[in-house]
Amino acid sequence: MTNMIHSPEPVRARRRSSRLARGALIAVTALSALAAAAIALAPPSTAGPTTGSGASAVVVTDSGPIRGVVTGGYRSFQGIPYAAAPVGELRWASPQPPTPWTEVRDATNPGNACAQPAGIPMGRPSTTEDCLFLNVTTPRGGGARLRPVMVWLHGGSLTYGAGDIYTPTALVTRGDVVVVTVNYRLGALGFLAHQAFDAGAARSGNFGLEDQQAALRWVRHNAAAFGGDPRNVTLFGQSAGSFSSCAHLASPASAGLFDKVIMQSGPCTAGWTPATTSSPRPRAVAQQEGLALARSLGCSDVATAAACLRATPVDELLTATASLPDLGPVLGGPILPTDPAEALATGRFHRVPVIHGYNRDEERLRVWGLEVSGANCGPGVPTLPGRPQECPLTDTQYLDQLRQEWHRNAGKVAARYPSGRYPSPSEALGAALTDAVWVRSTLDTAAALARHTPTYVYEFGDGHAPFFVGANPPSFPLGAFHTAELPYLFTVGYAQPLSVAQQALAEQMIAYWTRFAYTGDPTTPGAPIWARYDGRHVLSLSPDAVRPIDAKGTHHYDFWQSLYG
Repeated sequence: MTNMIHSPEPVRARRRSSRLARGALIAVTALSALAAAAIALAPPSTAGPTTGSGASAVVVTDSGPIRGVVTGGYRSFQGIPYAAAPVGELRWASPQPPTPWTEVRDATNPGNACAQPAGIPMGRPSTTEDCLFLNVTTPRGGGARLRPVMVWLHGGSLTYGAGDIYTPTALVTRGDVVVVTVNYRLGALGFLAHQAFDAGAARSGNFGLEDQQAALRWVRHNAAAFGGDPRNVTLFGQSAGSFSSCAHLASPASAGLFDKVIMQSGPCTAGWTPATTSSPRPRAVAQQEGLALARSLGCSDVATAAACLRATPVDELLTATASLPDLGPVLGGPILPTDPAEALATGRFHRVPVIHGYNRDEERLRVWGLEVSGANCGPGVPTLPGRPQECPLTDTQYLDQLRQEWHRNAGKVAARYPSGRYPSPSEALGAALTDAVWVRSTLDTAAALARHTPTYVYEFGDGHAPFFVGANPPSFPLGAFHTAELPYLFTVGYAQPLSVAQQALAEQMIAYWTRFAYTGDPTTPGAPIWARYDGRHVLSLSPDAVRPIDAKGTHHYDFWQSLYG
């Protein structure tokens, strides 16, 4: 994003020292070793096909018939093409309708993941471009009433991920909704801006967003065939999926494609800097990145760049893209003419009910990256037992991080977040960064939304959220880290199992999410009331208690306002 129209403070709050930025990237690298194991642990189907009234395994879509799997509690249809394969002349072009078929198409297995490097457990390494598939999971039972549809946009810095990594059976069976998970083009294939691919009024750079819009149009046209209500669609996503949802709130091309939005850990007002990911970039910056990528691939001649780039093998493109910052949406043009932050501030966005939230300890995952990568190690720095390449953050390094991050205000931040008040310097740094980067921007986003539409805000606060399978335990608790809420909504193969208390929280979260999909108000009978955002209080979601908290007081909002206001 460009700077906020009120003030540039959220942008400055997102700035990273080079060392901390490296720590974020290193955290991803450290997780890459777990990715293969996570894929192997992906949950299989729980039952074989059955038959029964109102539970047909064959559904006719507007492109042709498909056959899925019917279990005792739900129906699953996977690998459904919602657009043509974006290959050849369709690489770096708007998505086109798929070729219709007449024979029953198998829909019992996921489609290809979009091209992406190895990196994180929530990703799937791929060099395949034929990837514009979606998956539909619906309750088994029939009936005259159409159910709400929830369309999931996965996270992964717009670089990693696939829809089928997130198995939504709990949402479907307990919430009685239809869930659609979507693949969309990632990295340079989804977000490269280059004048060679501009066509008239159309502008390059947002092909991934256009894929998401094509999937939403598919849902409008086909939901009823699966028992879903095409007039009641909730768009929900996490991290990059949340930033994408912000873009759709502002995009004229997304008008009429959804009726509600849930945005998890991805505030619209976070702002763009070279260190950020997933936030919309100024077009001038995006075009320079596109030209640089083209030059690195030997495609510097603008006149022939389109053909040259389209002829480049996917693996070479992925390798070349690795040297660039993560590519996000691009401002300017018919898909995203306005910065979502500006759209919210001025009220020029699609005014639908919104749930928005953050995790209490978002930045601890990045701080762990400094530890597990060895970035903290050096002369006189203690290492972890049995792990000589891993070093916890020291008090001296904590103060150094504050100076690199906040320069002349480092002393004020140290006074507000003294490491002695926390069990470890790592937790102190995680708290300061979470409050400055995530909480403040989320509350600013919520305030802008609440002026125009019903808005509900949460803090996911489970301090013992399940960690990654196969990972060495950090020297400090990661708490409610970035992505920690996902196993409470989906079955995923990369996280440790939930405890009994955590399962109860998952049930409550599913009830809130799906009630919101039905009514636009998440409050569920018999559960704590989830009031609309009042400018200060949010609903804390924790196994210990689900209750409203003073988010501004807890996370020192006024302090950060004094620094950046």
